[in-house]
Amino acid sequence: MNWDFVILAIITIVGISTPILLAGLGELVVEKSGVLNLGVEGMMLVGAIAGFAGTVFASMNGFGPLAPWIGVVAAAVCGALSGLLFGFFVLTLRSNQVATGLALTIFGTGLSSLIGLSFVGRIVPPFGSIFPPDLARDPVLKVFFGYSPIVYLALLMVVLVAWFLKSTRAGLILRAVGENDLSAHSIGYSVIGVRYAAIAFGGAMAGIGGAYFSLVITPMWAERMTAGRGWIALALVVFASWKAPRLLVGAYFFGVLMWLELNAKAGGLSFIPGAQAIPSQFWAAMPYIMTVVVLTLISMRDRVGLNAPACLGKPFLPAT
Repeated sequence: MNWDFVILAIITIVGISTPILLAGLGELVVEKSGVLNLGVEGMMLVGAIAGFAGTVFASMNGFGPLAPWIGVVAAAVCGALSGLLFGFFVLTLRSNQVATGLALTIFGTGLSSLIGLSFVGRIVPPFGSIFPPDLARDPVLKVFFGYSPIVYLALLMVVLVAWFLKSTRAGLILRAVGENDLSAHSIGYSVIGVRYAAIAFGGAMAGIGGAYFSLVITPMWAERMTAGRGWIALALVVFASWKAPRLLVGAYFFGVLMWLELNAKAGGLSFIPGAQAIPSQFWAAMPYIMTVVVLTLISMRDRVGLNAPACLGKPFLPAT
């Protein structure tokens, strides 16, 4: 077995899975509160340009190794703000969640392209390693210690989100709001407040996921650089049955599909010796085909028995 190839494959899969894992975790919390936000792609693009711009400005003003971290904070803040914009329309003005989410994606795509015009051709400083450099250079240990700090942040957030939803009072309240908003309201909980907080968290996570593209994967700005990964994050939440540990497994599954696409582009892939290689376009389409299937299941959740939060996508209409 070619161990160098295996190690490179693992590192690549973990790396390309990280942004959809981050965005998926944020959307998981949002949907657990009973809100369906289809604007993940737009929030990721807002985070991508905000993270890139924040890093550029921080490096120009002498922040040095802290510049990428400032960019991540900027991405989280701008992602949360774009999420709150969505929240204002769907929670306060009670607009349609699906239409508003699609509008947010269009808005984020256009805004990031407009702001990004000033940053074409620039490069940003890389993240410093949080482990001793010798560990990242070791042929075997780099599987565990050779990633960007954002990868470890994503793994930590899987644990924290799972713990929050299962073992905390606040997580119980959020799940109650998503399952029966009228009952939660009747015993004194602020349904709108909980959902605003969930949407802000989801936007921040999507923003950090977007920043991973502009700061780690390709540390330069390009329009629509997230390439539809926000839609995959949406599918990932359903694929994981709204459970954080399964979300991690699902993210790496989609990462394998994207890795197969990269390899097919490089030299073609064939699982049967002597057979014609499977075109790279097939692997490129697979994540999005699965996304369409999952979104279809969401629309049919009452008929197919999907274990979705009972109030998902439904506006909160308190009794007067």
